[in-house]
Amino acid sequence: MHPTLTQPEEPQEEAKPAASPWPTGYRFAERTRAKHAIIHALLAAGHSKRSVARQLGMTLNTILRFSRAATAEEMFTGQWQSRATRLDDYKPHLDQRWQEGCTNAWKLWEEIREQGCPRGYASVRVYVSRTFRGRPQRIGPRPPSARAVTRWILTHPDALPEDNRLQLKPVLANCPELTALAEHVRSFGHVVAHLQGDQLPTWIEAATSTTELPSLRSFAQHLERDLDAVAAGLTLPWNSGVSEGHVNRIEMLKRQMFGRAGFELLRKRVLLA
Repeated sequence: MHPTLTQPEEPQEEAKPAASPWPTGYRFAERTRAKHAIIHALLAAGHSKRSVARQLGMTLNTILRFSRAATAEEMFTGQWQSRATRLDDYKPHLDQRWQEGCTNAWKLWEEIREQGCPRGYASVRVYVSRTFRGRPQRIGPRPPSARAVTRWILTHPDALPEDNRLQLKPVLANCPELTALAEHVRSFGHVVAHLQGDQLPTWIEAATSTTELPSLRSFAQHLERDLDAVAAGLTLPWNSGVSEGHVNRIEMLKRQMFGRAGFELLRKRVLLA
């Protein structure tokens, strides 16, 4: 008799575990998984549940709950992450603003606070960090940084590249205070570049009269304290730039020696060079 040929059994696809309501990265979830692994390891080694409770400093009921859970994910069922909170009414707004490109938790909290949200900043920060982790943060282009906008404003308009000028235009259009600041900065730069010290009192008066720019107002008030010296520096062709340059070079040499550069070493490196 010929042996009956049997077809090999097709490998069965392993069932994928259900997604955990607490993914990796949460402290509560990581602690729960670690406890579950330790408890089951001790039980598998032959320790009794009471012995495991004494060794780990837990109650017997806690050990029983962990022992009945085949996986750590079963311990997360029914946890408080599904409970309703006072932040739920504002989550659609947070989701929409996040997709629009606003990823600053403090800014988001200020927006919903104006809408009457009773929750504090910490709850918004936790929700943003947990909900949007790993998601695409923006649909449109990345907004320019504060440092980039500062550089664009401080650059002479004629020396500013065309692409940066186009990026700066919508930023100023959306912020009237920033537009006023840019005008004051450029007018002050014109006074400095063309040595028009006689125009300085007029600029100080315009800068101190603004209430929306407290930092600029404070800067102008400090200039007013020593107006004669500042006006002379912005009028006369002489300056102390050469002396300041030498002082800066000497300080650089001292920093290179980690503060151990005494007079003798400076004399060798500077005076005898």
